[in-house]
Amino acid sequence: MKTKSYFLSLLSQSEPDAVAVIKGSTVYPDINGIVKFYALPESGILITTEISDLPDGRDEDSPAFFAFHIHETGDCSPNFERTGNHYNPDNVPHPQHAGDLPVLLSNDGYVWTIFYDSFLTLPMILERSIVIHQNPDDFTTQPSGNAGAKIACGVITRNTGTMPVRPYDDNDERED
Repeated sequence: MKTKSYFLSLLSQSEPDAVAVIKGSTVYPDINGIVKFYALPESGILITTEISDLPDGRDEDSPAFFAFHIHETGDCSPNFERTGNHYNPDNVPHPQHAGDLPVLLSNDGYVWTIFYDSFLTLPMILERSIVIHQNPDDFTTQPSGNAGAKIACGVITRNTGTMPVRPYDDNDERED
């Protein structure tokens, strides 16, 4: 697969195949955002994440890190108690769960990230929840990396074609 321009083309000319609208818990009600999933023709998924209003780091000027996982159940009812464990179809130890995603890095409460996951497929993740935890993942502690409380959640659903697409242009200059 040619990745140099393929991912840019995919993001700019295609709607995501699935989305999860992220909402904060009762403790962090201002957290909001969206996670988009683009199924790739050969294998894997491209995942984009944009989240706002995450809590600050240890002090006002430091970034904050948050664990980010796909959980077994697509139920983000109050306090996210019904999301189940990390999605782990192969019953392997943490951090090799299929649902273990890269840690989110927040600057001033905002995250924008994109990454490629070669293992996940769209059928594997639909109707599951995606959860942001209060702590960074330590990638060691069983079963969940000492990630702490669930502070935001969204259910991964198939996109119904309502996401706008904006063509990518290498020469595009945007005003700040």
